[in-house]
Parts: sequence; structure tokens; C-alpha cells
Amino acid sequence: MRELIENKGIPRSTLFLMTIVTALTVANLYYNQPLLEMIRSDVGATEVETNWITVITQIGYATGLCFIIPMGDLYSRRRILSICISLAGVMGLVIAMASSIYIIWLASFILGVCSVVPQVFMPIASQFSKPDSKSRNMGILLSGLLTGILLSRVFSGLIGAWLGWREMFIISFGLMVFCLVTVLCTLPQMKRNFTGTYLQLMHSVVDIFRHHPTIRLYSLRSALCFGSMMTIWACMAFHLAQAPFFAGSEKVGLLGLCGAGSALLSTGIGAYIPKFGIRKFSIVGCLLQMVSWGVALAFGDTYWGLIFAVVFVDVGLQCLQLSNQSGCIAELPSAANRVNTIFMTTYFVGGACGTFLAGLGWHHLEWTGVCLVGLLLPTLSLLITLAKKL
Repeated sequence: MRELIENKGIPRSTLFLMTIVTALTVANLYYNQPLLEMIRSDVGATEVETNWITVITQIGYATGLCFIIPMGDLYSRRRILSICISLAGVMGLVIAMASSIYIIWLASFILGVCSVVPQVFMPIASQFSKPDSKSRNMGILLSGLLTGILLSRVFSGLIGAWLGWREMFIISFGLMVFCLVTVLCTLPQMKRNFTGTYLQLMHSVVDIFRHHPTIRLYSLRSALCFGSMMTIWACMAFHLAQAPFFAGSEKVGLLGLCGAGSALLSTGIGAYIPKFGIRKFSIVGCLLQMVSWGVALAFGDTYWGLIFAVVFVDVGLQCLQLSNQSGCIAELPSAANRVNTIFMTTYFVGGACGTFLAGLGWHHLEWTGVCLVGLLLPTLSLLITLAKKL
């Protein structure tokens, strides 16, 4: 089997299949969101307990990013991917058969841990692409990532309405079988970046975090804006279930479809980062999210107001993620997986915090509370960016 060589390029067919697998595996994190109301009524949980499914899934993902992604510098990436995809499929079956919210919590955590596949692919795109194609190829993978995030809600919402929420997770098992076969049959071998033990590898992650303030800055401001995007989806099912919508899971999913088109922007954004700079992209992204939440607050009882918010919260996030993530990896390309671990762990902790705070906002002020949380997070990110010249 062909071996990828650093800076020598990735075959287009390989990049395409990586993008497909990226979309399908990251989708595991978001199938539950349009189905929360159905899950709640089926297992007899409260709204707060059901909201914790999304929080726990995100915490699991952050855990996987922290402890699994660094292994890509030490062990075979094909083996890591195969194990993660296999376990993700099994956890889909466990959730489908669960009768207790606590079993769903546990399986959702493990599912989150094992859904880190896209963040194994991102450093591959950065390390092995030709120098003039690195940002573009990362943008292609990011488009797959965001498409998976957004279309997963559409797909699960429709399946939930037509077949039921349990059937959605059975289907996810079949998709993971497809991903496993694809990785085993098509992904080339790659040279490892680190020699030593796993403990030494993790110690080096801590050293990178301590000695590279730029990586910390890029990670934090992106995490806040990812938390903002997660906020808009955390309680959408509850919001649409009330007046004036009285809508089911399929409408939540269709809102995700409205944002999916914006994911295609990621394929072109990367080319403009060197020209305009990471800081300008970060400022524009924060402002887009803040305006979107203003619209969501003022016109959240209309579909067009929610569509506007969904689309431009996502566009704002793309501006931040691709620019700041590529900047992190460029800071220390010889440790691409470990740097990406720092970025994405911080990023998804931000997402989990956004989801949790959205649940609190909904509990106290319903949709107004959700909007205030969503507005606060990019505002903090913007203040951090304005305070630093990076």
C-alpha cells in the first residue's frame, strides 16, 4: 500500500474519501439533538436530564481529543481510526436498545470519545499536503466536517419522524461499518512523528500548551464561538415544540439543512487566510455571530429569523475555526496531532460549555436565555481578539 510522504501531496481520491468519512463520523455527535423531545418522552426523563445527553456527548468528544488524538504522532493512524470507528458503531446499537437515560448517558460519552476521526484526518491534511495546498485541503475536510454536523440533524430529524429515534442509531451502526471498510481499504500508511512512550507523548502535549501562548489564544477564541454555535442547537427542539411552531423533529432537521450550504464556503476560505490574516478572520467571524444572535433574539418566533441565525452563526464559526486551526498547526507542524489535540480539546470543551449554558438559559428564560448565552460567547471571543494583536 502506498505511503504518504510529508509535503509531497495527498491523492485526490484519498482526500475525497477522508472527507466522506469525516462527515459520517462527526455526525454521530449530533444525531441526538433533533430527537431530544422524542427520547425524553420515551424514557421518561426531564428536559434537563435529556439536555445532558448532548453535553455528555461533547464531553466525551473532548476526552477523546485529549487522550486519543495525540496517539496519531506515536501509533498507526489506520489502527486508531479502525478502533474508534468500530466502537462508535457499537455504541450506536447500545443507545438504540437503551431503556434508561443513564445507559444513554454512558453510551453517548463513549460514542463521543470514539468520534474523533475527523481530528485524526486534519493533521494528515496539514502534514502531507503540498505546501501550497495545505489550507485548501484542510478547508475541504472542514467542509465535510461542517456538512456532517449540519446534515446529521436533517437526517436524524427525518428518520426520527418517519421511523423513530431508536432506528436512527441502528442506521448509524451501518454507516460506521461502511466507514470502517473505507478506511481499511483506502487509507495509506504514514510515517510517525514521535518516538517514545505514551506518557512522554502526553507530557509533550502539556509542554506545547505551556510554551506556546499563540496556540492557547487561537484555541480559546475559537472555542467560545463553537460554544455559540452549539447553543443555537442545544434547545432548538424544545423551542420549536412550543408556540407558535408546535413542530416536531423533522423541522429541527430541516433548519440544519438551511445551514448546510454555508459549509461549502470552507473549501474557499482557506485560500484567503494568508492574504487577510487570522486576526481579521476572527473579528469578522465574531461579528457575524453577534449579529445572528441579535436576529434570533428579535425574530426567534419566525422561521426566517431562525434560518438567518443558523446560517450566519455557522459562517462566523467557519471564519474562526479554519483560520485559527491552520494557524495552530503552522505554529508547530512537526507535532501536528498534539497541536490539534490542544486546539480541538479546547474547542469542544467550549462546545460542551455552550450546550450546558444553553440548558440553563432555557430553564430560566427559555429562548431569550438561550439567545443571551449565544450572544455572550462571541462577544467574549471578540474582546480577547481585540486585546491581542494575533
